[in-house]
Amino acid sequence: MDTMRDRFAPVMTRLLDDDPRVAVVLAEIGADAFARARARHPDRVINVGIREQLLVGAGAGLALSGMRPVVHTFASFLVERPFEQVKLDLGHQDVGAVLVSAAASFDWPAGGFTHMAPGDVALLDTLDGWTVHVPGHPDEAETLLRHAVAAGDDKVYVRLSAQSNAEGLAVDGARFLTVREGRSGVVIAVGPMLDTVLAATEGLDVTVLYATTVRPFDTATLLRATRAAGTDVVLVEPYLAGTSTAVVNDALPDLPHRVLGLGVGRRELRRYGEVDEHVAAHGLDARTLRERIQGFVA
Repeated sequence: MDTMRDRFAPVMTRLLDDDPRVAVVLAEIGADAFARARARHPDRVINVGIREQLLVGAGAGLALSGMRPVVHTFASFLVERPFEQVKLDLGHQDVGAVLVSAAASFDWPAGGFTHMAPGDVALLDTLDGWTVHVPGHPDEAETLLRHAVAAGDDKVYVRLSAQSNAEGLAVDGARFLTVREGRSGVVIAVGPMLDTVLAATEGLDVTVLYATTVRPFDTATLLRATRAAGTDVVLVEPYLAGTSTAVVNDALPDLPHRVLGLGVGRRELRRYGEVDEHVAAHGLDARTLRERIQGFVA
């Protein structure tokens, strides 16, 4: 099966062909995948080199000129390193762009901590007006990317990962999907965590919601789920643990509730190992998730 990032360049190439307003801005990473697109659209496929601040600044400049820029590199170089430009060039100037990341929280452990970004969504939460998509399958990544490019002049972050669920679902860029219904709590599985969450909750009397668009947060679906399943809510996020706990609290202001945020821990793992070892070390494997979820909703 192809990865989300494998799908990215072909989809963007078609969008470049179809819409003269679309432009792609790269910082070396991913440039080879856009060779054909650059040959066809040399003025709209721009590689700024290893200059991540310029990457975002160039995207903002294109947006100011009326283009719809799609800006791509690893998450740590797209959100963390040029955060001042994300904050000022896009946010302060009130222009939109689509930021498309790769490598997620620890998709390339051999690259070391410089290539890991578990705090990317939490960092964007300090800014106003961002839509955040976290697909869990290449088909969903294509759908959400198309939504993002078509979203007028909105500021959108699309978080691609090498980790994937076995099957894509019919996501719409807004609502959570109810995948399983129960009466003893609600578990929200974000993006690539769905298959693991379903395995972890097999036989447990809980509702499982699937979230691929986490900002804005689908409070309406969460409220409906809590009416039937109760107000114990577990968040399983593929990035920094607890990133969305405040959003859940805000969604349930009039209901006594408890929230457990599971995700990537703050402690840096200095033995980089493999992806599966990081998953286990952060307690995001099915066995550990089951223990923590069952202990919380029991």
